[in-house]
Amino acid sequence: MRVAVVGAGVSGLAATKCCLDEGLEPTCFEQSQDIGGLWRYTELIETGRPSLYPSVISNTSKEMSAFSDFPFPEHFPVFLPNALLLDYLRRYTEHFSLREHIRFGSTVVSIHKHPDFATTGQWDVVTEAGGKQTSHVFDAVMVCSGNFSEPSLPLQCFPGIERFRGQYFHSRQYKHPDVFQGKRVLVVGMGNSGVDIAVEASRVAAKVMISTTRGAWLLSRVFEHGYPWDMILNTRLMSLIKTNLPGPLSWWLINYKVNQWFNHENYGLQPENSWRVREPVLNDELPSYILTGRITIKPGVKEFKDNSVLFHNCPEEEPIDIVVFCTGYTISFPFLKESVVRVENKHASLYKYVFPPQLQKPTLAVLGLIKPLGAIMPIAEMQARWVSRVFKGLCQLPPQAVMEKEVNEKKKNQIQWFGLTFDEVLKTEWLVYLDTLASFIGAKPSVLGLLCTDPRLALTIFFGPCSPYQYRLGGPGRWQGARQAILTQWDRVLKPTRTRVPAGSSSSFLSLLTVVGFLLLLAAVIFGFL
Repeated sequence: MRVAVVGAGVSGLAATKCCLDEGLEPTCFEQSQDIGGLWRYTELIETGRPSLYPSVISNTSKEMSAFSDFPFPEHFPVFLPNALLLDYLRRYTEHFSLREHIRFGSTVVSIHKHPDFATTGQWDVVTEAGGKQTSHVFDAVMVCSGNFSEPSLPLQCFPGIERFRGQYFHSRQYKHPDVFQGKRVLVVGMGNSGVDIAVEASRVAAKVMISTTRGAWLLSRVFEHGYPWDMILNTRLMSLIKTNLPGPLSWWLINYKVNQWFNHENYGLQPENSWRVREPVLNDELPSYILTGRITIKPGVKEFKDNSVLFHNCPEEEPIDIVVFCTGYTISFPFLKESVVRVENKHASLYKYVFPPQLQKPTLAVLGLIKPLGAIMPIAEMQARWVSRVFKGLCQLPPQAVMEKEVNEKKKNQIQWFGLTFDEVLKTEWLVYLDTLASFIGAKPSVLGLLCTDPRLALTIFFGPCSPYQYRLGGPGRWQGARQAILTQWDRVLKPTRTRVPAGSSSSFLSLLTVVGFLLLLAAVIFGFL
């Protein structure tokens, strides 16, 4: 079975590898001359490719971001600069011999249903390389082109911008902070990029403001006792709490935990309707920069003037020289007909965020088009594992009516947050989503089963971080090194940081986790949560 993979970023590499695992024949088309996608920095902003600034660091820790059968080197830092993450992707590519299946410099021009699609499910794929177009026929397609290439710049939402005499641009165009030297800067939007850019700008600018309509919760990479945030929050225990307590109560607990770092209301960051979940912003420096006056948080923009801006509920105009719009990206598949993947209000209609439900044959899938509170790499890999088995006929999708009903339900109560919908955040709780897809392929770990056969491992995967290796303990693609990788995950976290160990020191916190975790695991079993 021949499979076309569009893009050689994180999702495309995982898709290629998973196809090979299932005995399929993948051909990965990458328009640039190298792998890496979003994580490959280039000074030049290339059309159709993601663009990042050189200071970008991963928001998720290496243990939670790893592919499930390929841990990061232990000497790598806990959170990865973009160059090291690209290095990891290169190691992954070489280890699993993926490069020979990638055609570099090949742009996918169009993907159409083959004339006999209703019976074969095949696709006509047209690619272009060196100015020459070539037609291919593939049995299936994995779209791994990402959603960070086409910026969303809704200027119509900002009255007066047409008469603003200063400079403005989308965050995709940002590379270095020297453009802000001595300037008065306004950053519109409070996502991760917006806060990163504001922090960098404040080191050289005369003044920096962040405009946010609804506020945001802020998390630090450094969480309780100095451990990575996602290794503390993304655990099976925390997931049980979030999914079994009444919604308002579980989110009250989370809001309380977030506010333990600092009171968001005192810093102008408190989200409106804070009982609703919204994607938190990951930044370690913003609170201190607000505290020292380097950055000021402002309400939403009411109107732009020639050389100033007026905010809602603020009578005074603020003079500005540069505006950076951090307003997200538009989902776009220029090589596909709209009838194949329907996009409405920046939301793609996909079953489990992967399969177009209306297709007669499930031979096209979209990977990585999801925004969970957690690492994207394990999710893209799990999607690829599921998709490759669907393509092979080993997993079946529900009837079309069932899939379309679920997709339509997700469209209800959508609230737009600059291209990130309320639905996408609420419905893609990281661990629950991974478990759901893992159950489809028979790779979801059984805590109760392990409690009888391997209590130490059961305790670790229940109370400890839900690292991706858990999904290689059994089922298809089982990896012999999964158990050891899980039991040594904290060693790899501490390796690059414990570079000086005082005499008599001990890992008392991890010992406490073990004891408390065992008691909580027993309680969960008694009350039937597992």
